Amino acid sequence: MRIAFIGDIVGQPGRKMVQNHLQKIRAEYSIDFVIANYENASHGFGLTSKNATELVSFGIDVMSGGNHTWDKKDILPLFDTHELLRPHNYPEGVPGTGCKVYDVAGEKLGVLNLMGHFSMPYTDNAFRCAEETVASLHEEGVKNIFIDFHAEATSEKRGMMMLLQGKVSAIIGTHTHVSTDDFQISQGTAYLTDIGLSGCRDNVIGMDAKVPLKQFLSGMKGHFDIPKKCKSILQIAIMDFSDSKCSGAFKLKYFDDGRVIKNDAWIED
Repeated sequence: MRIAFIGDIVGQPGRKMVQNHLQKIRAEYSIDFVIANYENASHGFGLTSKNATELVSFGIDVMSGGNHTWDKKDILPLFDTHELLRPHNYPEGVPGTGCKVYDVAGEKLGVLNLMGHFSMPYTDNAFRCAEETVASLHEEGVKNIFIDFHAEATSEKRGMMMLLQGKVSAIIGTHTHVSTDDFQISQGTAYLTDIGLSGCRDNVIGMDAKVPLKQFLSGMKGHFDIPKKCKSILQIAIMDFSDSKCSGAFKLKYFDDGRVIKNDAWIED
């Protein structure tokens, strides 16, 4: 199976880039299944019902969340009407789930959403949750497993890779909005510390620079806004899974000025 993953979609600029490019990417690269992170999709914070339906219509099959999952009141009923995940290591009793299994190209695909601990809301232990959930999926005969690990600390993301390499097909990090340059395949597991945002690229992590700069200069906080006009980017990872392993992967960057940059994941022996 060939799957694709889009990290944090930030506001209207990010949604617009998905609308403009995803269907063409699916066709050109024969993609079977698309996962995307929704937690910044609506005005930079959370997800509305309107935007959820909109993103699905653009060609996304399931969406994962993070620390902004609960920012819009619309989210609760959406777990029953849309293919949405929230971090699986939220405590028992929290609405929704962070793990689902799908039939893709004649095989089973498990999609798991986890959230880290440093600078994040309170959750159960992400590493124990990951171990237990992956073991349960294996017992169910699910061999191909994709993880969106939504975390601030690069050490936590790398630690998750060390814990699960060879046991899952891919671990891709989200949350920082800043793309890292370490896309690799080790022991059959694709890994990228952070895929980076899809949205405005000429500002501060997709937000208008005025408020962040004021905060950096004075310590005074303010409300972050999405710029009305900006230069934008779509970042998408494409991976081939078979019999639990990732056999090949690459990342594409689509710029609103027409440029496309491709980077292949390296393979560790």
